[in-house]
Amino acid sequence: MSNHYVYILANKKNGTIYVGVTTDLPKRISQHKSKLIEGFTKKYNIDQLVYYEHYEDYELAAKREANIKKWKRAWKLELIEKENSGWNDLYESLFDIWIPALAGMPLGKI
Repeated sequence: MSNHYVYILANKKNGTIYVGVTTDLPKRISQHKSKLIEGFTKKYNIDQLVYYEHYEDYELAAKREANIKKWKRAWKLELIEKENSGWNDLYESLFDIWIPALAGMPLGKI
């Protein structure tokens, strides 16, 4: 099973947005946040992950990215608002791991 992601970054709520595709979402977003990727996102300080979708097939992910990029801005904003109305940066949530056997234990005990 492969992992492919279509993602949308923003610099602020209703601000400048960027649509991309990747096979390693945490790594790619980290690169954007660290300004390691030259170009549009670095120039406009676009580093907040506000939306993403997971695909097992690269072709489907690439087609979805291309389609979203063709959308009117209002449609892209609506997509973000539908899933993330607060425009929260979802990057940290990529690392949330809940292990039932350890739930409620102090972190020092793990």
